Amino acid sequence: MAFTLPPLSYAFDALEPTIDAQTMQLHHDKHHQAYVDKLNEGVSEDSSLQGKSLEDILSNISSASKKVRNNGGGHWNHSFFWEIMGPNGGRPSGRLAETIDQTFGSFDDLKTKFNEAGVGQFGSGWVWLIVNQSGKLEVTATPNQDNPLMDDAPVKGTPILGNDVWEHAYYLKYNNRRPDYLKAWWDVVNWAKVDEHFAKAVG
Repeated sequence: MAFTLPPLSYAFDALEPTIDAQTMQLHHDKHHQAYVDKLNEGVSEDSSLQGKSLEDILSNISSASKKVRNNGGGHWNHSFFWEIMGPNGGRPSGRLAETIDQTFGSFDDLKTKFNEAGVGQFGSGWVWLIVNQSGKLEVTATPNQDNPLMDDAPVKGTPILGNDVWEHAYYLKYNNRRPDYLKAWWDVVNWAKVDEHFAKAVG
């Protein structure tokens, strides 16, 4: 069964002014669709991958083609990205907020560490908040369309929050000002979804 582009659960302009509607439309309808198309192409060329879930493919990505790696990561990362954003913003609460405070000192300290990792990611990539293999929260970054679910990721774990620092995610509004984009982006985090991911990851 072919992979498909998931629809957004909000309008293209719902994240204004943090992320402009034109960026959202291009990012979702053009960039993400291209990852889906190329992933399907790559899977069709490798019979061992056919019928597998995307998570199964990523968990053994070191044995897959570069096409499947780049586009499988691109599809998973973007599907996750759309879900953990929304128009209402807010702050973490409950067990997640307590764990953030225990791990990083405060929510503001987490934001600083996360933003620094995003700024420090050379070239294109992603910055993540994960539950690592020890069950602890950790900030990490990956190049290109890699993610912490991949079997050869330098820091493995379950993403609960992630931000796309490819220029196509922010260039129309922020130009080359990645730090400004990272700082503004916290206003559109869907903390209910992040909390859902956290609860599932820690059990």
